Amino acid sequence: MNRALPAVRLRVPTDEDAVTWHRIFDDPDVMEFHGGKAAELSVYEELTARQRRHDAELGFCLWSMLDATGRVIGFTGAQPWPHAWGPAGEIEIGWRLAREHWGKGYVTAAAVETLERVRATGLRHVVAMVDTRNARSAAVTRRLGMRLAETFTSPASRREGHCYRLDL
Repeated sequence: MNRALPAVRLRVPTDEDAVTWHRIFDDPDVMEFHGGKAAELSVYEELTARQRRHDAELGFCLWSMLDATGRVIGFTGAQPWPHAWGPAGEIEIGWRLAREHWGKGYVTAAAVETLERVRATGLRHVVAMVDTRNARSAAVTRRLGMRLAETFTSPASRREGHCYRLDL
């Protein structure tokens, strides 16, 4: 990584973060590789509740990502891959960021912190599933030292995704 990464903090998502995630992900650019539009608020409410359970049970989750001012700007973290297809049984790292913060290093900084946290729980490796057309997220995987391992096709969308792996 050639430049200094911005200050970022990760914390377990709160009930209020569901509303924030819903608002900041209500952007077609942000959701381009996630169905094109934000899910209903109830989906984010369930997602934040599930992440709190993951944190309590596993020691990691998709954490709310906060900038230096303490404002929630997205999420980054790890969770069990939630589908029967793809890297089933694996722990996936992932990220999603409000559009206004793209290109500033927040995701890379938060993903580096994520890797440190999941390594501390004893995990031996992680995966990242990235839509094959998502050049920005593929670039993050390269900055993290991940390697392309497999290609999967989503049964629902029929889109191809690259599965990147990293030994911890």
